[in-house]
Amino acid sequence: MGDLIGRVLVRLGLVADIDVVRVLSQQLQLPLIFGADFPDILPEVVGLLPDFARTHGVCPVRVDDTGLTVALATPQDAFVLKALRLATGLAIHPCVALEADIEKALTLPTETAVSDEDDDLRLEGDGSDFVEHLKDLASEAPVIRLVNAIIGRVIEMRASDIHLEPFDDGLHVRYRVDGVIATAEVVPPKHSAAVNSRVKLMAHLDIAERRLPQDGRIKTRVKGRELDLRVSTVPTVHGESVVMRVLDRSAVRFSLEDMGFAPDTLAHFNGLLARPHGIVLVTGPTGSGKTTTLYAALSKIDADAHKIITVEEPVEYQLEGINQIQVHGQIGLTFARALRSILRQDPDIIMIGEMRDGETAQIAVQSALTGHLVLSTLHTNTAAGAVVRLTDMGVERYLITSSVNGVLSQRLVRQLCKHCKEPYVPDDTVLRTSGLKRFAQPGQPIYRAVGCDHCRGSGYSGRTGVHELLVLDDALRRAILDGADAGSLHAQAQAAGMLSLYDDGLRKVVAGHTSLDEVLRVTEDQSDA
Repeated sequence: MGDLIGRVLVRLGLVADIDVVRVLSQQLQLPLIFGADFPDILPEVVGLLPDFARTHGVCPVRVDDTGLTVALATPQDAFVLKALRLATGLAIHPCVALEADIEKALTLPTETAVSDEDDDLRLEGDGSDFVEHLKDLASEAPVIRLVNAIIGRVIEMRASDIHLEPFDDGLHVRYRVDGVIATAEVVPPKHSAAVNSRVKLMAHLDIAERRLPQDGRIKTRVKGRELDLRVSTVPTVHGESVVMRVLDRSAVRFSLEDMGFAPDTLAHFNGLLARPHGIVLVTGPTGSGKTTTLYAALSKIDADAHKIITVEEPVEYQLEGINQIQVHGQIGLTFARALRSILRQDPDIIMIGEMRDGETAQIAVQSALTGHLVLSTLHTNTAAGAVVRLTDMGVERYLITSSVNGVLSQRLVRQLCKHCKEPYVPDDTVLRTSGLKRFAQPGQPIYRAVGCDHCRGSGYSGRTGVHELLVLDDALRRAILDGADAGSLHAQAQAAGMLSLYDDGLRKVVAGHTSLDEVLRVTEDQSDA
């Protein structure tokens, strides 16, 4: 691969970069310094050119009577040491440091750097000079490496989203891991514009446009894995807020069996998918895995024996043998317009990314009534709430009873870490008030989160689904025609044997997959009141 063996091993993901520098420090008998050891303001060194420092991974740490102390990414490179000695005229005291720490330190101001006020003045304006200045900032090696490091961290953290949020004190970098968001670092304010501009350049967005929201996509390779990032920018009072949704195909399970379905729920859901026509809806809030469930349902259907067309905004994952259409609102290609066209394409199965308006819902109902199986998502809290939402969209109740086969409501709960989960026997009060008594035997232990190195102290690792499947039978259809509300429909379905999201969560608590606290946190919004 034409590089140093340590870098090659790190790039292949076989060892961590911290292990390489520790061994290097021992071999060369040089001190090892970390990011916290670097000064807040770098010393001014006459003769040390910034381009040379960036190219060769050199960061000045201290200048005193004994000479120049420098942090080096490759301290074994005799050429760099000799060049530093000749250029500065000082004795060189090398130290070993992480390449990422050196890159970050090189973005710090030097003792003779211009003041922050001058920087702010330089960043104001909307002319072509300003755009060129932003491009120059975004193309500097430290900025490129910083953005690459921010994106690269999603692999080791198993993050689903990266948030870059500008505030007074700088650009807050936050990651969402297993549905919970936390701040990782803060980029200094003077570099906020450069970091955001670098992301926008990678996503092929207009870096001069900072007043309107933009959407784009980044395809990159991180630590040997192909990553697809969906980028969204919105203007805020302190600058542009950027969110990158991580679409890591290798981490997504396109199999219903692996998504936490209870055997009875999965059997009924597969029965709905096997029907030749009708509507199957998946409901839940944003980020609850609705689209992934639909993709898993489509991958289960034989694409060779069926004509399958999807309409999505955006197309998140490309599926083999399936015709996927991307909605473009700017040119008038809406869900409704795309649906009208694809009905002339003679499909067997249609997937609609989301039912957003009455026109889309009406066409979906007409498609189901004319012999098509329609899969779609809807934003409601419960499965029964989907019926009320459809009536709100203008779909007549008799059409709902004729076309809708079933509604699956789902949430994602964090799974307990296998290395540190702790068993305990809940007392009778907890068993009675929580409803666990219906699923657990007396004295049966359940588990709670503890936290260890494997799960970064959270007590949880990965997520699984909890589900609520409402299958429309004759009794429910009569109740819908009679104008029953969501609460009545939900109660009637439970009386007929449907397990609610909370009940399914309790089954996973008893099985040891998750904790009672996690189920309560995730399912507390399941009323449509």
